[in-house]
This record gives sequence, structure tokens and C-alpha cells, in this order.
Amino acid sequence: MVNLDVAIRQAQLGDQSRLANLLYFESYVHRHLDWRSPLDWLGTPEYWVAEQNGQVNAAFACPPDPENIAWIRLFLRSASIPADVAWNFLWEAARQSLAGRQGLTVAAIVIHDWFQKLVVAGGFVEGQHIILLEHDDRPFDERPPRSDVLIRSMVQADLPEIAGLDAQAFAPLWRNSLASLERAFAQAGPATVALFNGRMVGYQISTKNSFGVHLARLAVSPTFQSQGLGYLLVQDLLRQINRMGIFRLTVNTQSDNRASLALYQKIGFVLTGESYPVFTYQF
Repeated sequence: MVNLDVAIRQAQLGDQSRLANLLYFESYVHRHLDWRSPLDWLGTPEYWVAEQNGQVNAAFACPPDPENIAWIRLFLRSASIPADVAWNFLWEAARQSLAGRQGLTVAAIVIHDWFQKLVVAGGFVEGQHIILLEHDDRPFDERPPRSDVLIRSMVQADLPEIAGLDAQAFAPLWRNSLASLERAFAQAGPATVALFNGRMVGYQISTKNSFGVHLARLAVSPTFQSQGLGYLLVQDLLRQINRMGIFRLTVNTQSDNRASLALYQKIGFVLTGESYPVFTYQF
């Protein structure tokens, strides 16, 4: 018989070893695709664990970043505790703790069916979908450079200005904080900025993996959108990775982001058929 005597408390740095074991060896793990490992968030107040007989068997973390946007960075449980039991205890603790934060949105990109059932039961509402596209060395219309636009490698000193541009270019749910962008830059492969007459108007950050390169972030200032700057940034990225001998580039975007979809498909990306729903809970 399963022992359902569950105690909930905030996670502590001393829980790292047990959580690492659960993270890497258990099957029921939801982790946000993030620049930070779920274990890196230990020490934040929005991180809880469930104990049975003094043994950590489940965890839930949703620290806000940026302010008022709290992605579910981690939900996991061991086989010794049923998924719905672990979720009900941990989500209720989180909901009570976060209840006073007017305007806070808790969100999750759901990959696993078992996790979708839990968030729906927890009152989350389905909204957008994240879809995946790929470019596999397909020919595309190469555009000539513009005399008023300079594309160059990103440097550390660009990041505060990039954070401001990012906040203008994206809806609140999809914005990156300066701290997140700093981590992204530290882990980046090709990363470039676009300058219009010396003014920063766009950027891209990509990561290398064993399958190719992933375009993790692309943004153009709203004032300069629909002027082909995003196309030039992606074109430059394709040229960079081709020189490295890499010919597969992937990207994610929202299913209802028509401008992004049009750009990617115009430059030769095709849909892979992968689609993941986004669920949100509003305080």
C-alpha cells in the first residue's frame, strides 16, 4: 500500500542531491526549456518539495522571471507517490503562497500527456501552441546587404540594450529578463545584433547541439519590423553555420505568430509537425 502521509515545505540547498537523482532517473519529470537547470533555482522561495517519511519524493518550482511571469520550471515525482497526489499537494502550496501577487501569471509549455491532465485539473487554461520548424540546407532567396544595416557579433556590453529591445518586441509572457539574457549569451553559439545607422534594432541568439543549431531567440524592434531585418539576421546565421559545416537549423515560435511564421517559411523553414500547448493560470 502506498503511504500518502505527505509533508510540504520549501526546498533547501541541501535537497540538491535527492532532487538530482529524481531529475535524472525518474520518468515523471516536467522541466521548462530554460537557460538555467531546475536545480539552479534552489534557494528561491517559489520552490517546494513533498516529503514522505522524511524522504523528498516530489518537487515543484515556479520562480518568476521576469517579474509577474512564473514558468513552471520543474515538477517531478518518484514512483512512490501518485502523480495527482504530488501535484495536488504541491500546487495547492504554491497557489496559497502566490495568491497575494495580483497580476502574476503561472505558465507551462506541456510536452507530456500526464502533465497536461494535472495542469488542467489545477485550473490552468490552454492558450497558444509552440510549434517547431527546421531548415535543412534548403535553397532560399539570398538578399544583398543593406548599407544602413550592420550585422555583427554580440558582445557582453550589448545585453542591457538587448533586454530593453526584447521587452518592446515580445508580449509579457515571452519576455526575457536581463539575467536570463546574460545566461543565454554565456551559453550561446552564434549570437549577433543588427544596427541601423548605429542604433540596435534586432538580435538573435542561437545554441549548438548534437543535431545542429537552434535559433533560440530572434527579435526586431517594433519600429523596424516588416523591413526585412529579421530576414537578414536569419540569413546571416545560416551563412555562419554553413561555414561551420552545420546544415540543420531549428526554431520554435507561437502558432498564432503569423509574422514569425511568414518570415521563417519565406527563408526556407518547414514545419516538423511538433506542437506543444501552453497553459496559464492567472492570479
